[in-house]
Amino acid sequence: MTNDRIFNFSAGPSMLPLSVLETAASEMTNYKGSGMSVMEMSHRSKVYQSIFDETKANFKRIFHVPDTHEILFMQGGATFQFAAVPLNLMGENGTADYAITGNFSKIASKEASKYGKVNIACDSSDRNHTYIPAQEDLKLTPDASYFHYCANNTIYGTEWKYVPDTGSVPLVCDMSSNFLSKPVDVSKYGIIYGGVQKNMAPAGMAVVIIDKSLAGHELPITPKIMNYQTAIDKDSMDNTPPCYTIYMLGLVLKWLDSQGGVEGMEKIKSKKAGILYDMLDNSKMFKAIADKEARSDMNVTFRTGDEELDAKFIKAATEAGFANLKGHRLAGGMRASIYNAMPMEGVEKLADFMREFEKNN
Repeated sequence: MTNDRIFNFSAGPSMLPLSVLETAASEMTNYKGSGMSVMEMSHRSKVYQSIFDETKANFKRIFHVPDTHEILFMQGGATFQFAAVPLNLMGENGTADYAITGNFSKIASKEASKYGKVNIACDSSDRNHTYIPAQEDLKLTPDASYFHYCANNTIYGTEWKYVPDTGSVPLVCDMSSNFLSKPVDVSKYGIIYGGVQKNMAPAGMAVVIIDKSLAGHELPITPKIMNYQTAIDKDSMDNTPPCYTIYMLGLVLKWLDSQGGVEGMEKIKSKKAGILYDMLDNSKMFKAIADKEARSDMNVTFRTGDEELDAKFIKAATEAGFANLKGHRLAGGMRASIYNAMPMEGVEKLADFMREFEKNN
């Protein structure tokens, strides 16, 4: 890290790779001799189309997206998709299964209930979302239009370690906070979506990967801007797309390539998470919040058990250059979000700082 950069553990918008920011800065006023910034380009121009096409092609290759699926770049982040999914997929059946394992899956289920019947397949709120229900605990509806779950829970620090088996019912997954952190068998999913502001790019967009056979069955009230078939037909350009965010995603994908793709990133993120969880498991002061078998590799939640001591730690950590470690207001305690762009050095130094704080307090 450069001397003027802090280690930013924010849950999102989160840190981006330094080399990506430096490339963007060097191209800010004049992109590759075009005489203008990407921010100023027409989305219909040849130079911007080349950026768009390269970004989409690299995403398809790095994330191993099969030809059966289409990649869409849609505005509004994941929250936009909370409505778009039911509007496009509820169909004549009008029912869907939702797994409630955190705050955002709960919000998604409430949004979906405006457009059809939502069956709650599981709800981990009985233990404050500290665990992920097992396959045998899922209450599945055989004729549901789809099954929706959130792969990683940023607030409570839990992550699904298995892909739910829903038979012939299409899987819909919100991967906002662990997208591109590990390989995924995309063919198992009807839809994968995620806001980009955690692992992929600046805020303002969602990446949607959809099995093309699911498009074209939207409810009549579906706005054109939310229609997956329209987005597929127009290649995400029915209206002006979030041009600069797509460009930044393209730079992040090139950086990801240099890290060994999603396969390389899986090894790196597991090592980073291991450093913090090992520290927590061997600490007499700090305790991990999530159940061991459900711990997130992206969002490490922990506390001391004393709110005053938590506050003292957060203040001392901030002064030492570790920003945004305060836990979400719903969970309290502390949270270290260690997305792809968080360097190993940041995690190692945080673990050392925690040991020193424990020793002194």
